[in-house]
Amino acid sequence: MYSLSIKSGLMLMAMLVSTSVHAAVDSYRFTHVTIATPWYIFIFLMMAVFVPFVLMAVLSWRVAMKKSSSQASDVAHKPIAE
Repeated sequence: MYSLSIKSGLMLMAMLVSTSVHAAVDSYRFTHVTIATPWYIFIFLMMAVFVPFVLMAVLSWRVAMKKSSSQASDVAHKPIAE
């Protein structure tokens, strides 16, 4: 009984290893690398880097505009000292 479970376990391990190796080899069949692929990667990474900077610039500009408008409204509502 013990030898049967060891043989079964070894057979299962062999099947798992062989399927992962076979899947790794077959995955290249569906990978279509062309001359445009590095450009797609470059554009994706460029957008991933620059979008946060653009968002930061827009948000800081918006907050600065709100602060300047609130200061102008505070000056307009301030009572005139006699």
